[in-house]
Amino acid sequence: MDEELREESLNGTIIFNIDVMLAKRKMSVGELANRVGITLANMSILKTGKAKAIKVSTLTKLCDALDCQPGDLLEYRPKA
Repeated sequence: MDEELREESLNGTIIFNIDVMLAKRKMSVGELANRVGITLANMSILKTGKAKAIKVSTLTKLCDALDCQPGDLLEYRPKA
């Protein structure tokens, strides 16, 4: 089964709330990317929700840099 078919069978989506945490911490995207050790381009992909996957180690670094829990960054939204 190809990727497109698998995505169509999903009942919802995961939303990345990085913008919310950045605002709460008064931190720039560039500063967060530097603290996490990823490129600004990859941080943008995460921030806009275009990422297809995230490493647990990257999620851990995001939580450490933003002093938050994974649930503060990720939200599940069912299809309407």
